[in-house]
Amino acid sequence: MKHRERSYRNRVSNDTLKSFHVSVRETDLFVLADSDLTQHTFNLIFKYRSIIEYYIKFRNEFLTSLKPMPKDENAPPIVKDMLSASRSAGVGPMAAVAGAIAEYVGKDLLEFSRNVIIENGGDIFLNSENDVKVAVYAGDSPLSYNVNILGRKEKMPMGICTSSGTIGHSLSFGRADAVCVVSQSAIVADASATAIGNLVKRKSDIAFALKKGLNIEGVRGVLIIMGEKLGAAGEIELL
Repeated sequence: MKHRERSYRNRVSNDTLKSFHVSVRETDLFVLADSDLTQHTFNLIFKYRSIIEYYIKFRNEFLTSLKPMPKDENAPPIVKDMLSASRSAGVGPMAAVAGAIAEYVGKDLLEFSRNVIIENGGDIFLNSENDVKVAVYAGDSPLSYNVNILGRKEKMPMGICTSSGTIGHSLSFGRADAVCVVSQSAIVADASATAIGNLVKRKSDIAFALKKGLNIEGVRGVLIIMGEKLGAAGEIELL
């Protein structure tokens, strides 16, 4: 199953950027940059994982809560951003962890590379000098890989994050094959994709979920795929 989940990485094609992949325990990043920044990426993953893990030692509910948690003015920035995004979306803070690590690592790598694209389990941080086309993986849906989201360079940095109720091991209470959210923040996009995905239990829920999704602060656009059905709303360009 894990091999299948990661097989979409083989569809990334770029003639100018260097691709590499870095793993630290559960965190598994696929990166495109101007040069091989493997060691920098490893150090940054370790740094931000350590910050989150240290916070959890003193506030264990941050790891386990499925509901938003109050502000914590003493929390480190990455934790504050996860808390804020989860409150906006109405989910637990760990729903934003993949997007948070992708974004924080990605922004730090911009010190060494003008172009940085990071994929973390379907959650993507984008900063590119060119437009980027992102293929949507939707499991067994006939629309899988047949729908692409266009990330325009003038709107970057941005996040495009995906939640699924039928693929992978992430917790979802819905049954959508793919819920993709576009936001300026990968952290907001990640938490929101989880929240919207929880609403889609049948195809008739798609329109309602799109409307609710666009009401989340920071969400630009939403795409939902369930079987052969597709719905999209907001500032999202499909190819």
